[in-house]
Amino acid sequence: MSYADPSRKRRWLAGAAGLVALALVAVELFFPASPVAEIVRIVDANYVRAVLRLAVPIAFAALGGIFAEKSGVINIGLEGLLIISAFTSIAVAATIGGADPSQLELWLGFWVAVLASVLFSLLFAVICIEFKADQIIAGLAVWLIALGLAPFASKVIWGQVNSPPVATLNNVDLLVAEVNPPVVMMLVAVPAAWYALNRTAFGRWIEASGENPKALDTVGVDVRKVRYAGVLLSGFFSGLGGAGLALGRVGQFIGGGATMVNGRGWIGITAYLFGNYNPLGAFGASFLFAGLDALQIRLQQLGYSIPSELIGIIPYVTVVVVLAFVGHTRIPDAAGEHYESGEE
Repeated sequence: MSYADPSRKRRWLAGAAGLVALALVAVELFFPASPVAEIVRIVDANYVRAVLRLAVPIAFAALGGIFAEKSGVINIGLEGLLIISAFTSIAVAATIGGADPSQLELWLGFWVAVLASVLFSLLFAVICIEFKADQIIAGLAVWLIALGLAPFASKVIWGQVNSPPVATLNNVDLLVAEVNPPVVMMLVAVPAAWYALNRTAFGRWIEASGENPKALDTVGVDVRKVRYAGVLLSGFFSGLGGAGLALGRVGQFIGGGATMVNGRGWIGITAYLFGNYNPLGAFGASFLFAGLDALQIRLQQLGYSIPSELIGIIPYVTVVVVLAFVGHTRIPDAAGEHYESGEE
């Protein structure tokens, strides 16, 4: 049976999800004392809120990656952009406000961090678009620079790779519940990104820039500017993700090992591939991966010891399984290819 038809894929996924839901209900009804039933009961409002907080850096990185890659520039430096923005947000807030920064100072740190991420993405764009560097190598360079620079700067500022803890952003009261501000931004950004890509002229330019830049150039739209916009948006969204992680949830920059970002940028790439470059699908994948992380934390609280390394590989295994049984992700035709106006 072929799953190349999108409608068949949707029906297959819906059917699979329905079977899983029925199985979980059956376990709860007929085996209420089993470990699986205990896991089912974990899923409550608090669990969902925790998943949304954990999804913030993944989903924002995924949105950024979508805009960059659909425009024709593969940005695998998303992990580095998350690291830079996470560090900058804490560094600015702590430098201005000391050990106990105000909410205004935290927000200032937040937006300066987003700006820092955009500037890093601008540097990446100039190297790739103007100097036609290999995009994969340039993206790896962004990640490696951030991975070394942020802990080094932490040592200069605080004498250690980990910053002192600071306050986090106050929750927003949305009548039904208090919600973390970066979560609100994420829930607004996902449909906004979908609308921009699918219902605006800018979205059509982004699509054409990654699929057929020659055609876009022929109708008078500057391909270089469109690609710059796509890459800068990847920096903007990644900045929101990194600052949201640091000031929205953790309240500290942790620079040891893979840093506090710990692969979330790479998982963001996995999420938008899983979602086939659709912001809604990428958010669903981000929610799934964050849900597995939250489940692992909750199970450890219940006394079940599950290695975090095992949870860490699940996003990548999931993508392999989905691509094998559901269908393939189609990369934009001109992604990774350099374009010069007037080329034949």
